[in-house]
Amino acid sequence: MDLVTGLFATDGFLLGTVLPFLFVLLIVVFVHELGHYLVGRWCGIGATVFSVGFGPELAGFNDRRGTRWRLSWIPLGGYVKFVGDMNAASVPNAEDDSSLSPQEREQAFQFKSVGRRAATVFAGPAANFLLAIVIFTVIFSAFGRGVADPVVSEIRPDSVAERVGFQPGDRFISLDGIPVEEFSDVQRYVSVRAGTTITMVMERDGERLTFEVTPERLEIEDRFGNKMEQGIIGVVNNNQTGGRRVERYGIGESLVMAVGETWYVVERTGGYIAGIFSGREKPDQIGGPIRVAQMSGQVATLGFVPLLNLAAILSISIGLLNLLPIPILDGGHLVFYLFEALRGKPVSERAQEYGYRIGFALILGLMVFATWNDITMLFGRS
Repeated sequence: MDLVTGLFATDGFLLGTVLPFLFVLLIVVFVHELGHYLVGRWCGIGATVFSVGFGPELAGFNDRRGTRWRLSWIPLGGYVKFVGDMNAASVPNAEDDSSLSPQEREQAFQFKSVGRRAATVFAGPAANFLLAIVIFTVIFSAFGRGVADPVVSEIRPDSVAERVGFQPGDRFISLDGIPVEEFSDVQRYVSVRAGTTITMVMERDGERLTFEVTPERLEIEDRFGNKMEQGIIGVVNNNQTGGRRVERYGIGESLVMAVGETWYVVERTGGYIAGIFSGREKPDQIGGPIRVAQMSGQVATLGFVPLLNLAAILSISIGLLNLLPIPILDGGHLVFYLFEALRGKPVSERAQEYGYRIGFALILGLMVFATWNDITMLFGRS
């Protein structure tokens, strides 16, 4: 009975972790593949299979265009198999070109112009970004957004802020010449600039003061016990003096803010990836399905809106991941199409084959590495 209770309680494994994980992941995957499918249809490309998940089919149906819509057992991705594809990765099936009927050749992916193929491939990641914008717009317009004045309420002992001479009541005016409107502007700017000197203009008793501040990299822990490193200067904004409030926005203003929020996540994620290659960031924050499932369960305890917010962030991450120039991923296909457009002819089948093999090995290695990070996180090993 204790086992059953643990599985089905709202904070148990099935309802507390698996269900939020499936909700977040399946929405993001479905929208990604729907982007491919809809633009492919618009470009005159036929689809034989639209699958959410991999492996054996759990449920499905055929539509009047002959596409099999499937829900498969392994919910860790999805694919659209277009007419003429050899597999779910949209690798052209050159050997079977001769067996295609005239109608199938007219709808086959590989016989479309390079522009139509590129548009169809790019539509998946683009749909992910669009989904994030829609989610953020709904959240901002329906529920508002918590904001706080850019005021220093407290200063942590022995912190960078204390050493440079910040005082409670100081107000942030600009960071490296960029105006500061709210306290989150400071947090976001500082968090990704550990070790980088920032020129901060502050207002104190009507006087403007300039400080050269270098955030230090420290490990922080969120409310769920997850640890991460980021830039910190040691200032705190509280309810008493920080002017914290919830602001409401109209649809138009929410849309503009949603685009900005999406771009911020893109910049933050892209900066982290670049930081790994430059040695500024540790790759231990790269997570796989286990971490996503854990985060989904944790965030779900805060409510439906935070879970939607997580879905938006995950959607952006998946969009960016798919744009990496790795064969098999959408970005790899786009690289092939770029070469084709420049050369006036497709990349040779042999080059594509080797590219797909290398891409598969890279993605498999990334999955193994991400899973290892997840396991070490769960068992607390460093």
